[in-house]
Amino acid sequence: MKAVIPVAGIGTRLRPHTHTQPKSLIPVAGKPILAHIVDQLVDAGITDIIFIIGYLGDKIEEYITKNYPHIQTTFVIQTTGKGTGHAIWLAKEAINNDEILIIFGDTICEVNWQEVINSPNSTLGVKKVDDPRQFGVAEVNEARTIVRLVEKPAIPKSNLALVGIYKIKETDQLMNCLQNNIENNVKTQNEFHLTDALMCMVSMNFVFDTFKVDSWFDCGKKDILLQTNQLLLKRGNFKPTNSELVNNCIIISPVFIGEGTKINNSIIGPNVSIGENAFIESSIIKESIIGPYAELYNAVLHNSLIGNDASLQGTVHSLNLGDSAEINFS
Repeated sequence: MKAVIPVAGIGTRLRPHTHTQPKSLIPVAGKPILAHIVDQLVDAGITDIIFIIGYLGDKIEEYITKNYPHIQTTFVIQTTGKGTGHAIWLAKEAINNDEILIIFGDTICEVNWQEVINSPNSTLGVKKVDDPRQFGVAEVNEARTIVRLVEKPAIPKSNLALVGIYKIKETDQLMNCLQNNIENNVKTQNEFHLTDALMCMVSMNFVFDTFKVDSWFDCGKKDILLQTNQLLLKRGNFKPTNSELVNNCIIISPVFIGEGTKINNSIIGPNVSIGENAFIESSIIKESIIGPYAELYNAVLHNSLIGNDASLQGTVHSLNLGDSAEINFS
């Protein structure tokens, strides 16, 4: 089985961070979003992976080539944002009618991968959500087999959202449906969506089962990214920080501190992820992600996302307060 990971999106919801790096390389709990996905696949025995790259795709190719030399990789370029269906169609030659596992490059899930891989039919990951209008939606029968798929419906008839994981057995028919949609300009919200091609297959009586996802993080927004960081830090097992580089600090677990990072006179945590070779001086940081090579001085941060090589100089106050005085800097 091959895996296909579309990572060509611009990531507008995470700007300004995605002006300089792909969304899938933003760090969460010590490593990029994409690394969490690839590590799961490798652990499940899938080592033939197709990456569909576009915006800043050279950085993705460089990262994967450097950090995963032991897997077989193919990079397919999507030069225009025509949607996920168009992205998968571009990879048709690399797929070559093999069974595939499609995983969106901004999605971190906790699933039983062996159960998905060994399922007898094509199967799609779903999870109940409060507002399904921003997702692909699956309508199922009593046997949890899909009867209808709709992309971002205005009036949803189901609250089962597609989480961005698809195991497809009949890839030749999928490519036929994608080809038909592209040739006949069948679009939803001006894009060729994978959901529409899968619905084409459903209408031809191909069987699609569903599987539930325990945890699903669509890491396209800052708040969800920080929530994901918090959960993965709590579940992680990180090696101790180099004590020689952390001086006169209070560390409140869970915290990840990258190699070469120096921290002085600070309070760090809980739920903080700091990239490698950062420098932090006289700061208080919690519930935040700090990118590699960032420099922070006198910073007080909560629920913050600081990019790579960023520099922040906070303020220091010298006060002389009289009796019953009140000052609120917030």
